[in-house]
Amino acid sequence: MVPGTRKISIVCPVYNEEEVILDFHAELVRVVNELAARFETEIIYVVDRCTDRTLDLLSGAAAADPRVKVLGLSTRFGHQMSLLAGIDHARGDAVVMLDSDLEHPPSLIPAMLERWEQGFDIVFTTREASPKGFLKRHTSKLFYRVLNGMSNVPMTENSPDFRLISAKVARVFREQIRERNQFLRGLFSWVGFNRTSLGYADQMRTKGKTKYTVSRLLRFAISGIVSFSKRPLQWAVITGFAFALFGLFLALVTFIQFFTGQKLPQGWATLVVLISVVSGVQLIFLGIIGEYIGAIFDEVKARPHYIVDQAINFEEPMKFAPPTFAQPSIGSGFPPSGFPPR
Repeated sequence: MVPGTRKISIVCPVYNEEEVILDFHAELVRVVNELAARFETEIIYVVDRCTDRTLDLLSGAAAADPRVKVLGLSTRFGHQMSLLAGIDHARGDAVVMLDSDLEHPPSLIPAMLERWEQGFDIVFTTREASPKGFLKRHTSKLFYRVLNGMSNVPMTENSPDFRLISAKVARVFREQIRERNQFLRGLFSWVGFNRTSLGYADQMRTKGKTKYTVSRLLRFAISGIVSFSKRPLQWAVITGFAFALFGLFLALVTFIQFFTGQKLPQGWATLVVLISVVSGVQLIFLGIIGEYIGAIFDEVKARPHYIVDQAINFEEPMKFAPPTFAQPSIGSGFPPSGFPPR
C-alpha cells in the first residue's frame, strides 16, 4: 500500500448467485482496477449459507486475488445481517455496500467515492428508473409512504441498500447500534451525519432469480414498521376506545327503547356482524402487539447477529474467536482484533 493511500472496503452480500456471481465479480474487479492508483481496495463477499456453488466459486476468486475476502455464514441470517457482518469486518476508510446480482451497477462506485471525498459521510443511491414490474414499483412506493406517514424518521423512496458510508459511520454501527432486528435503510437515515444522494438506473437481472419473494418482502416491510414506528400501537388504543364508545351508545339506545315501551328489534344479524367485526379488529391488533413483543423477545435473548463458519483471506482472527478460523466464530459486534482503530 502506498503511504497516504486510503483504503476502500466493498461489501457484497450473496445468497445463491452461482449463475451471476462470476459476471458480477469480473465487473467489480474492472472498476476496482481503475481505482487502483488512488485507493487500496478490499472486496468482502458475505455468503449467507448458500445451497448452490456460490461459496466454491468465490473461494476460487479469493485464492486468485488477495483483495477478495469471503465470509461464509453458518446458516441463513438474512440480507441485513449479511451487510452488518461486512461492516463489522471492513477495515476501509469508506465502506461501499451493493448487491451481487448486477442490479446495483458497480460502475457507480467512482461517483460515490467522489462525493465521499467532498466530505459526505453517507452517500445513498436512489432509483431514477427501474425495469421492474408495475406491481413491485407501486407496492414499494406504497410501503415508503405508509412508513413515512408513521415514522418521525424520514426515509427516501426508491433508496435500496446500495450506499457508501465513512469509517466514522461504520464505527457507530459496530459499537453502538447493535439491535437484533435491524432495518438498515431506516437506521442510516436515523443516524444523521453529512449525507447526499446519487441517482442511478436500476439494471434488469440477466441471470438467476430474485431472492425477495412476496412473503420475504412482507416480513421486511413489517420489520421496518416495527423498528421505526409505535403508531400501530397507538391506533390499537384509539380503535379500542372508538368501539367502546360505540358499544356504550348502543347500550344507551337499547336502555331508552326498553323504558319507553318500544318493541326491541330481533337484531340477530346486526349482533353477529358487530361481534365478527369487533373480534376481527381485536385479533388484528393482538397480532400487531405480538410483533412488538416478538421484537422485544429477540433483544432479550441477545443471540449473536450472525455466526461465521468460514473466513477466507482475513489477516487476523476475530476478537472473540479462537486463534484460527478453524472453529466457528460469533459476530460479537466488534471488529476483528488486530484491526487498526478508527
